[in-house]
Amino acid sequence: MYTISNRLKIFSISLIILGALGWSYSYVTSHKSLEEVKEILSHESSHGDSHEVVSHEMESNNHKNAELSHESAEDKHAEHVMHQIHNRPYAALYVAAFFFMMISLGVLAFYGIQYASQAGWSPVLYRVMEAITYYLLPGALIVLAIAIIGDKHIFIWMDPEVVAHDELIQGKSSWLNKTWFVIRALIFIGGWSLYRYFSRRFSLAQDTDSGNKFFKLNFRISAVFLVFFIYTESMMSWDWVMSVDPHWFSTLFGWYLFASMIVSGITVIALITIYLKSKGLLEYVNDSHLHDLAKFMFGFSVFWTYLWFSQFMLIWYANIPEEVTYYVTRIEHYTIPFFGMIVMNFIFPFLVLINSDYKRIPWFIVMAGIVILIGHYVDVFVMIMPATVVDRWFFGLPEISALALFSGLFILIVFYSLSKAPLLAKGNPYIKESENFHY
Repeated sequence: MYTISNRLKIFSISLIILGALGWSYSYVTSHKSLEEVKEILSHESSHGDSHEVVSHEMESNNHKNAELSHESAEDKHAEHVMHQIHNRPYAALYVAAFFFMMISLGVLAFYGIQYASQAGWSPVLYRVMEAITYYLLPGALIVLAIAIIGDKHIFIWMDPEVVAHDELIQGKSSWLNKTWFVIRALIFIGGWSLYRYFSRRFSLAQDTDSGNKFFKLNFRISAVFLVFFIYTESMMSWDWVMSVDPHWFSTLFGWYLFASMIVSGITVIALITIYLKSKGLLEYVNDSHLHDLAKFMFGFSVFWTYLWFSQFMLIWYANIPEEVTYYVTRIEHYTIPFFGMIVMNFIFPFLVLINSDYKRIPWFIVMAGIVILIGHYVDVFVMIMPATVVDRWFFGLPEISALALFSGLFILIVFYSLSKAPLLAKGNPYIKESENFHY
């Protein structure tokens, strides 16, 4: 039986407090007035680092109105930049909240797959998976709360002024409206959480049951859940991520986000398993279990890359203006994170984990896992920030504070859940096969 240590409690609570304080400070200091923004732009201009005001609009005016037009364009640009600066704390908070929520959701999907496929290698890891999924309900509700409170700071289609002058968004208003957004979100969260609740309940009940009744129930609800998940995960990806760019869409986006969340989830399973094993727990977990986890990390990293390239290549090659602008913005203004995530999410794990022997070495898995998690955080960052802050991004206090806040919350909730049940699902009919698993 695992007991959460006081040191871990203090560490996680400290992260939450420091993160909350840091984000609050960044929120207060981000609310600059229009005059302050003009001063910033003037300072940037004097250093040759200004964000250009589009000049062709002014050139179309006659000489008489040129000065007035110039001032009007500058005011408009300053106001636009002011909104981007105001958006940054909300966007940073949303990115971190969504990243940790998607880890938990990815683990829930992987857990459901293990039950539905009646996998024999993984039951010794079930308690770790169940603990990680404990974060899903609070994590998803927090994401929804940030989306509602942040509304137009994150989703421009929630801004009535923008919608009033945008025919394309008006055409999508039957789907992209706050009421239906919230209703759909509650359906997603409710369905995922109900499966998580009953699956955990049946898993614990199976430990004291002489037959396999609860295992069979878990098998059935897992099969139903996976069908529900396939549909709701795609719709969630449209609502919670893709709609930050309401003028752009990709039919592959749901799968792309799924690949990111499941590889992140499996990586966290591996890291927590290695941590618990280093504490003398999970004695039945051997290097073959770690090998399989690392193999999934490797495989889904390649799968993520395949989907990333498929989406990017088709859009870039077709060069349709309303589609390719999504990547143009990211390549021009987010060059380092955009291409850096390819290195972290594919090249590095590919080189480190391609060797079968390396998949059995804990510190190799930890090293690859840390890089993968950073890479997929950057992936979410690149999905959200260009639509909210455009080129006014930087990895600073809002981003670091938001990461600290949600990493502390994630650690506290997950390890609290670990301490509430035995670490071995001893009643599972495949537990002996899992304990003696060797590959």
